[in-house]
Amino acid sequence: MLPSILSMRTQLFLASLAIPFASVVALAQPATMVYRLGPDTLAVEQYTHANNRITGEMVVRVPGPVARVKYDVAVGADGRPMTAIITRMQADGSPPVAGAREYRIRITADSAYRETVFADSTSRVALAVKKAMINFPVYVYGPSELLSALKKGGTPMDSVPAIGVGGGVQFTGLAAMKGDTVHLVGPAYAMNMRFDAKNQLLLVDGKFTTNKAYATRANGTVDIAAIAKSMKPSGVLSVRDFARASFGPGGMVDIDYGRPMVRDRTVWGGLLIPFDSVWRAGANDATHMFTTRELTIGDMKLKAGMYTLWVQHTHNGTFLIVNSQVGQWGTQYNASRDIGRVAMQMTPATAPVEEFTISIRPQGNRGVIEMAWGPMVASVPFTVSGAQP
Repeated sequence: MLPSILSMRTQLFLASLAIPFASVVALAQPATMVYRLGPDTLAVEQYTHANNRITGEMVVRVPGPVARVKYDVAVGADGRPMTAIITRMQADGSPPVAGAREYRIRITADSAYRETVFADSTSRVALAVKKAMINFPVYVYGPSELLSALKKGGTPMDSVPAIGVGGGVQFTGLAAMKGDTVHLVGPAYAMNMRFDAKNQLLLVDGKFTTNKAYATRANGTVDIAAIAKSMKPSGVLSVRDFARASFGPGGMVDIDYGRPMVRDRTVWGGLLIPFDSVWRAGANDATHMFTTRELTIGDMKLKAGMYTLWVQHTHNGTFLIVNSQVGQWGTQYNASRDIGRVAMQMTPATAPVEEFTISIRPQGNRGVIEMAWGPMVASVPFTVSGAQP
């Protein structure tokens, strides 16, 4: 059962920022969603859904400067959005220095119109699309209550056309999962969600997506402007780094990878590296390995060149996968491009490793790739050919 006011953890967070809040008991009860990554707050969204209107504001501190987004959605008698105004602001409420300041979307029965307002101009686009919905910026999930109401009303909502703040016709929808959980499809981060009998958003769960953020509903109001003033930019959550080793004149092996942090979450076989899933061995872009010499890893012989590395952690062992596809995002794994896989050795780390770390340890014409994260280190040996390609 959800509390009628903000949760104790949320109260403590807001209190730490000296931000007042109030429980509001009214026909249209405001909702607050605090989006966290582990213990860290990434964004706060507050919105009110009253009959034919959804209004809200969101503040986010990742990945760039602290920024705010206001939105106002007018809803038609059929439960679909008719108009939306989405306003971008800096932390202090002033317009952004660069880029669009506002998006104005109007939807009719067979068309959608979007105006993008800049400091010195306005661009307009008309799109031929029937019964469109709207895709909002990341961490604006309050309007998803419209999708829930339509789906529970019997309208197929697995995949419907949608208009976002950029590009052409997109799609969105809610796909059924186990129990009362549904999966939001279409937007940049497809979250798992739960709604109550009144279609109020209760939970946003990105733990099994690349976003990883998590939020639960609290009924009450917060001062978004004050939160924005107190927030500090997070910077890049998973920095990019290199592991590098030399093997004689001109012999180099480089691994380029992202470095996610544990943030009080479970790692091997847990939230971050679930059993049997194929993991990107890092974060963001796929992990890339470049070698100037032929390598032998297990029964794989890899010519000089570039590859991507992946990890699959199972109940029966942990495996390094080498793939020939390169230049892709870390969720774009194509098993048909696998060159092979080899078992990795799992050993306890001497101390818990907060930030994922790849190391290459040279030993003459041999080497070891180590991947350390949380309580464990996964490693695999390889040999290097002395011949130049």
